[in-house]
Amino acid sequence: MSNEVKIDFLETASLKLDKLERFGNSLSLFQIQGSDIRLYLRYSKIHSRNQAFYGLRDVDLKQLEGFPSFICFLWEGQDQPLLIPYADFEEVFQSATLANDGQYKVSLFLQEEALELYIGRIGRFNVEGYFGWDQIESLAKSTEKTPIPNLSHSQIQTLLGAIGVAKKFDVWIPPNDRTKLDWSIAREFTQREILPIEFEKVSHILSEIDVVWLQNKNPQVAVEIHYGGNLGDALDRLRHARDFNFRKIIIVIINVDDHRRALDILKFDEKLKHVIDLWSLESIYYMYSTCVAFNRLYSKFDE
Repeated sequence: MSNEVKIDFLETASLKLDKLERFGNSLSLFQIQGSDIRLYLRYSKIHSRNQAFYGLRDVDLKQLEGFPSFICFLWEGQDQPLLIPYADFEEVFQSATLANDGQYKVSLFLQEEALELYIGRIGRFNVEGYFGWDQIESLAKSTEKTPIPNLSHSQIQTLLGAIGVAKKFDVWIPPNDRTKLDWSIAREFTQREILPIEFEKVSHILSEIDVVWLQNKNPQVAVEIHYGGNLGDALDRLRHARDFNFRKIIIVIINVDDHRRALDILKFDEKLKHVIDLWSLESIYYMYSTCVAFNRLYSKFDE
């Protein structure tokens, strides 16, 4: 029955959105043709007490990071799909406990008065507002109509810094690059002036990384923008960053051919392949736009 439900969903999605193409090594990951929008499909039977159980693989969730992505929860007899934007729960999963099989265990409680998502050892979330096609259809249409501007290296640095601030990180950008940031495309943000004292002896190495996100003195994310040049050198800089215990390593690749080359190299790179994400210019622009829209909405609660 899981295959029938999945096939029905894919057929409907193709009519409403566009053809969905599978990507990566997973049978559950799909991307809308000609778009950066990604979907992660999970199915469950309905068990006693109207409860559905799902396993979300960590390796699959990593493929959603940095892209406009949705987790699609499917079950038999469903009228409308439950499409949850991954960005809304990304930080929740980062603090959740991963099971021994490499999955996050979640469940849905299908009740008359509410639909709740339970994430193991974290808690329950009301997800009724994520029912239906409206959000993903609107996103698909907006990405069709909004051309991605041709951004320079410094402008991409500016957006990455703004995204980091929106995600509540301290942002550090190499001093030589700060005067080149473009405040015409993002609201000016406060940058961390110096790195934590623990990094003083290696500051000359980190100064070659384009953007650093920190949480207090703890390294979190190191981002390298590859705008042409030697891809091997860019990956070497990120290997150095990994030595300093950054939780996540990101490389922004502008050229499609370089993107393919990076994927081929990283398959065999034991130091990076489990912690690195490859972001496109489109995904950064989407992420920044989403952060701005969210902050505008959230600020209304403070008025």
